[in-house]
Amino acid sequence: MPINLDGNLSIEDVISIARKDTEVGLTDKVRSRVKQNRSTLEDLISVTDTPIYGVTTGFGDLVSEEIPKASRRQLQVNLVRSHSAGVGAPLGVQAVRAIMALRANSLARGYSGVRLSVIERLIELLNSNVTPYVPSIGSLGASGDLVPLAHVASVLLGEGQAYFKGELLASEEALERAGIEKLELKEKEGLALINGTQAMTALVAISLDKVKRLVKCADLVGAMTTYMVGGNFAQYDSRIYDLRPYRGHKRVAKNLRTLTDYHPSSYEPINVQDPYSIRCIPQVHGSIRESLQHVTKVVRTEINSVTDNPLIFEEPDAVISGGNFHGEPVALAADYLKIALSELGTISERRVNRLLHPDLNGDLPAFLAKDPGTNSGLMLTQYTSAALVSDNKSLSFPSSVDSIPVSGDQEDHVSMGMHSAENLEQVVENVTNILAIEMISACQAQEYKNFDLPGPLEDFYEFVRNEIPPIEMDRETASLIEKGSGLLKDETFLQEFSEKYDLE
Repeated sequence: MPINLDGNLSIEDVISIARKDTEVGLTDKVRSRVKQNRSTLEDLISVTDTPIYGVTTGFGDLVSEEIPKASRRQLQVNLVRSHSAGVGAPLGVQAVRAIMALRANSLARGYSGVRLSVIERLIELLNSNVTPYVPSIGSLGASGDLVPLAHVASVLLGEGQAYFKGELLASEEALERAGIEKLELKEKEGLALINGTQAMTALVAISLDKVKRLVKCADLVGAMTTYMVGGNFAQYDSRIYDLRPYRGHKRVAKNLRTLTDYHPSSYEPINVQDPYSIRCIPQVHGSIRESLQHVTKVVRTEINSVTDNPLIFEEPDAVISGGNFHGEPVALAADYLKIALSELGTISERRVNRLLHPDLNGDLPAFLAKDPGTNSGLMLTQYTSAALVSDNKSLSFPSSVDSIPVSGDQEDHVSMGMHSAENLEQVVENVTNILAIEMISACQAQEYKNFDLPGPLEDFYEFVRNEIPPIEMDRETASLIEKGSGLLKDETFLQEFSEKYDLE
């Protein structure tokens, strides 16, 4: 069953479309609304002498330039061409598919003045798996993501490049192979295609999907480490979290109680207090979940918003210029999440240190090595973890505090939201690797502890051991970290594990 673009998409819908899991369509109600909105714009163009930005005027600082009627359609083509100015590595196919879906969804709200055929062409690209080649660098999040969206729009015109069945082709050839006609733009349509926040929003939505799984994995890995270092599970007692009732804190504490099989009536702690990286897992992991909830709310709002300019209204008919294209909401949200997620990596690295450090890991061998000295064990995996944590510190500097005026100072404050979104992507990947190192270390500690693990941790240990064997002597560990990262991305295991043990 297709997902209809009607201004009511969920983040899950966006991810499904991005992964090519489903087709996309339009409802009759949307078709009617879009046609009416286009008719309204055409009527306004024909009866008013009032300048209409981007229709009868130039763009940006050229807003004072009047465009003669004969040149107005060429203006839209020129806009797409001139704004296709990106450089750098291309965005991934999933990201570009999400961008197209979000742009079509926004246009389908019926306030952008485009013809129905414009939205239908975007949908044809999605359903035929024609994916524009979109360089990653060029957006300032000013009038939205002008440059990446222009590269998407250029494919509709048969210009630029696109992937079809995994092959990068000239767009005209890709369209021909897919049986899609080139689009001839009319008034306002070039502007409507490139003026919006869909590139940054798509990237954040995809990252959100990963982060939602990663925070559960962090609880699981942290619980395993807690068990290996003889943690005091009473620090996860529900009564503590009733007195500071953040929802995220309470959920993490509940997970840890389940994973460690903590029951206050029968529990006797080994020590009085653990170090903060163990004791404060609910407070740190939980706070990251709080930020995740906020960012999710922002993205849900953004994916269904109308973010181009000007906008076409009816009753009474009007063309009104505004600034919905400004990426500030998404930029701030992405910055918030990458800062929060960076903390997930920082605390994980500190737990790795406690597992490996010969003065902190109790009766475990130094660096979890058999025959320490002859073998270095997992010593260097902490180096990698520390390097990733340091990288996150740079990446987590908020991009949104920067602004470079452009377009003759007409666009004199920009969000840098695309920078925030791309840095968030890298932080997600870094933290996944950091958690993989902790997971490998905690499971290696079990080779020496040989604990009778609680059911959830035993299942987790066996899941890891099916792919990553114990380390008997020094070997390269890069491939193990890569495997570990892959395990943390295993959606099937995490879903089944969560359902079995009610992990939230």
